[in-house]
Amino acid sequence: MANKVTKKEMFEALKGIEAVAENEAMVAFINHEIELLDKKAQNKKATKTQEANVGLKAEIKATLSADGMTVSDIQSKSETLSALSNQKVSALLRQLVEAGEVVKVVDKKKSYFSAVAE
Repeated sequence: MANKVTKKEMFEALKGIEAVAENEAMVAFINHEIELLDKKAQNKKATKTQEANVGLKAEIKATLSADGMTVSDIQSKSETLSALSNQKVSALLRQLVEAGEVVKVVDKKKSYFSAVAE
């Protein structure tokens, strides 16, 4: 499936149409709508869960060693992380891997995570 066209992209495309570009009222309306979309995007705040996860991710990174650790190993090293489920820790690790802050290596169907060498 192709990427979905956003509202902002649609308004920009409309501005490119010659008949619309000649009508000052339409151009003003489109510019106003684009401003509203930009303003809405700036006002997005992180949810309480996302804010709590920032602290948990920092705990995970502090717990990781240079050699690979499994999710269970990570949980056993930290009291805070041991209270969480394996699925929660795995999800946080996946986010860290996608952000490039943690390295994931799969060996014989077992995932090992390690800190990024700096």
